[in-house]
This record gives sequence, C-alpha cells and structure tokens, in this order.
Amino acid sequence: MTTQNPPRPAEDERRGALRGTIDGVRSVQLSTSQKLMIFVLSMSLFGLSNIILEIIPDPSIGPVDISVSYMVFVPLTIAALFSPFWAALGAPLGEIVFTDLLMGDFSGLAEVEGFLQMFLAVFLAGSLIRNPRSRGQIALGAIVLVLVDKILSAIVDLSKVWIGVEDAEFVEGLPESMLALELLGLGVDVLMSGILLGAIPAMWLIPALHGKIEPLMGMRPRVPGEPIPGQARLSGTFVGFAVLLGVASFGFAFLEAFDISAGAFEPDFIDRFGDWFVLVSVLAIAVVLGIAILLFRRAQASRGTADRA
Repeated sequence: MTTQNPPRPAEDERRGALRGTIDGVRSVQLSTSQKLMIFVLSMSLFGLSNIILEIIPDPSIGPVDISVSYMVFVPLTIAALFSPFWAALGAPLGEIVFTDLLMGDFSGLAEVEGFLQMFLAVFLAGSLIRNPRSRGQIALGAIVLVLVDKILSAIVDLSKVWIGVEDAEFVEGLPESMLALELLGLGVDVLMSGILLGAIPAMWLIPALHGKIEPLMGMRPRVPGEPIPGQARLSGTFVGFAVLLGVASFGFAFLEAFDISAGAFEPDFIDRFGDWFVLVSVLAIAVVLGIAILLFRRAQASRGTADRA
C-alpha cells in the first residue's frame, strides 16, 4: 500500500521555483539575475576591502613585514552563503579593477596569474563549507583559501629563481634561503589574513547572516547537506581543471619575469595625487553596486509579475 504525499503549500512551491525543485535531494538553481548580483557583490566588497588595506600602513617586527594580503572573510562569506563559483569569479576581478586599474598599478597580462590563483582559492574554500553554521568548516575554508593562493604564488616565485629568470631577494637579518623566506611569508599570511582577518570574523559573520540575507536575494537559505550552487565537485575533471588553472597562472607569471607587460597601465595615481584618490575607486564601487541592485530588483519584479500571471 502506498501513501501519497500531501500537496505542498503555495509558499513551498514558490521556494522551489526560486532555487530549484525538491525531490528527495534538494537541487539548487540560481537565476541569471542572482548570479550577476552575487558576482557584482563579491567584486565590489572585495575591491572595497583591498582599498581599505591600501591606505593602512603595514607594521613590521624587525626585518619581517606583518602585512595583511587581503580580508579573507569578505569573499568567504559570499561564497559560503550564496555560490562559491560566482563569488570566486567576482572577488579577484574586483581587486584588479578597483584596486589595481583605478589606482594606476595594473601589470597587464601578468595580473591574470593572481586572478586565476585567487579564483581557485575562493572556489575551493567556499565549496568546503557544507554547513554555513559550522564554525569548524568556516575556519577550515579560511585557512585553505590562504594556503591555496599563497602556495601557488610561492611555487611561482621559487620557480623563477630556480630557472634563473629572477634573482633571489633576501632580507637582511633573515636566513638567505628562498624556501625559508617563502615559508616565513606563508606563516605570516596564514596568521594575519587566514586567521585574524579570515577565520575569526567569518566564524561570527557567516552564521549570523545565514537565513537573514538570502531572502533579500530571492534565495532560500542553504540547508546543510544539500547541493551547493556553483560548488567544486571532487572528481577527475575538476582536479584536471584545477591543475590547468595552476599551470596557466605560472605561464602568465613568467610573462612579467621576461618583461612582457602587454596591457600594463602604471601611472600610480596614489603617488601623484595623494591618498584621497582612493575615493575614485570607492565612488566607482558605489556606482557599479547601485546599478547592479537596480537591475536585480527590476529582474525580480518582472519574475514576480510572471509568476502571478
């Protein structure tokens, strides 16, 4: 004897329409406007966080610079709550456009190295957070994000010295070993970016926003265990894709080593006009974000009208 499931309320039907169908396992889909909004939000907020870091002086302890590479919790929060793929695609582009290009420190094709490495780091880290309320998964994601980005960067630096296209840059007072210097730098990055401005704020922010911010995007909050929209799937295809991105980032990094700077734009506006010039980037971020919100609301309104019809 089989039992029939009672019909779902209209509210549940609407939720299913927003992010996919529910049939045993929740399948998740994002609309084009939602993907665009996640992309622009990641690009804008990560770009703004890098602008803030540009005007904060880096402290040092003896010969060691205690600097913050980026605010890890910003892209990690967007990736954990919305979509790892679209957050990963937007974050490095925000750094390139709002921090490098508008500040007049754009290295041309060589910037692709950092884009690919950061994309892969955010994509993997966001996919690791299966439960947005699990502080252990959030902390792991923050550390993995920094490790993936910085280890790939360290391999590139070591390869340049080993091949001989660049000379090693040693720091007075520290061991004259590239490997030791890279390990020291990695430790500083994990502590400053991965823990202090990564895991600690993210472990508070992500659970606090979970279930509250998604409805503003017309999305159902993520349920632990369900498929993640735009997640990295552990398979041979993805591993090959990750390796290909890593190799490609090495290729673009060596362009700069061989003085191939196609598309470089380096007037350095901060040195020419002063720190106030960062307001240009802040204004650009506000304009881009405002346009994206306007387009998103129009798309949501049109979709609501179509659903009622």
